[in-house]
Amino acid sequence: MKISQVKSSEIKNLDVLAKQVVEGFITGLHKSPFHGFSVEFSEHKLYNKGESTRHIDWKLFAKTEKLYTKKYEEETNLRCHIIIDNSASMHYPILQKQTLNNLNKVGFSVIAAASLMEILKRQRDAVGLSIYSDNYEYYAPEKGSERHRNMLLHQLEQLFKSPGNKTTETYQFLHEIAEKIHRRSLIFLFTDMFQTNTSNKELFEALRHLKYNKHEVVLFHTYDSKTEFKLAFSSTPKKFVDVETKQEINVFSENSKEAYVLQVQDYFNKLKNNCLQYKIDYVPLDITKGYTDVLLAYLLQRKKF
Repeated sequence: MKISQVKSSEIKNLDVLAKQVVEGFITGLHKSPFHGFSVEFSEHKLYNKGESTRHIDWKLFAKTEKLYTKKYEEETNLRCHIIIDNSASMHYPILQKQTLNNLNKVGFSVIAAASLMEILKRQRDAVGLSIYSDNYEYYAPEKGSERHRNMLLHQLEQLFKSPGNKTTETYQFLHEIAEKIHRRSLIFLFTDMFQTNTSNKELFEALRHLKYNKHEVVLFHTYDSKTEFKLAFSSTPKKFVDVETKQEINVFSENSKEAYVLQVQDYFNKLKNNCLQYKIDYVPLDITKGYTDVLLAYLLQRKKF
């Protein structure tokens, strides 16, 4: 199943783009083995005498001659918290301008997060947002109002800007975020899992902390398969520069490719196995592909609540 392609242009309206992605996804569901998933979103409840008439849907009344009120934040079925790594490595590849078909890792994560927020809106689910790099940059608790969602979209749009040379210690901020989320929630983490000094043990202890209070956690391991996995560079000598530490190394990519791919594959497998051990859903997220895996992860997790 593929989400229909949207027109390639500079990203200007994240809200409109998220709607396009979700509509394409829903259309694809009807043509896929996942047709059984519910995509008819419950947005109304029958009006009870004595309730405020403020939220009555009069357009629906004109069609049905029955009074329904729109459901709002306090009646949400699920609470979701989206976490995005905004360190310098997430801004790879370095791009002068991002378009829908030419995104870096954080740009892809932003559109994926906005699409999740759109589908959460249609389900009347509450959403919160955390952004971190070398500090805890932003936190908003889970709410379901349109004003709150617009505020989060505005915050996401800021991530298209380059962060400079920001490093991160993901484990530190995951512990902080875990302390803030008290009610059972579905947590989505977008990160490339590149850490300068952190051991995997420390990182997965932080992920385990996110599982506290019976949260469900999905790790979107975000990467560029072409260069970060396949090392698809020309055979001429290249200088590779770490975007966070600025360490440099000169290599022929052809000479190193076989060993590099095996090492990266081993790293991916270890991440997957560790997530399995801690009952965390591991979703490798290739930014050269579409958003189907992101939205399917939401639907699969939602059935658990």
